[in-house]
Amino acid sequence: QVQLVESGGGLVQPGGSLRLSCAASGFTFSSYAMGWYRQAPGKERELVAAITSGASTYYTESVLGRFTISRDNAKNTVSLQMNSLKPEDTAVYDCNLNPAVHTYWGQGTQVTVSS
Repeated sequence: QVQLVESGGGLVQPGGSLRLSCAASGFTFSSYAMGWYRQAPGKERELVAAITSGASTYYTESVLGRFTISRDNAKNTVSLQMNSLKPEDTAVYDCNLNPAVHTYWGQGTQVTVSS
């Protein structure tokens, strides 16, 4: 079965940094594009960043220049480096394939940016 396990969230002050990690198993990870998604309270889930099997990247406008997505196919992981964090980045962050497979959503990892 497919498993996607996120880690690395926490509480940080505005301007701070966090690095999220997603460990994948149960499929041929290197063959699929992956994405990081987030859902803030009362809002719809949105795609934050994506990375193809060939390591091409996409970022939503609000995080462009601040976040970096990467993957390590040898370790079956996809990471999200988040710098210059803002309160509006507060959300539950989830990894999934891109396009997302809805049955693969898990608990995610909470990121809270607050002073």
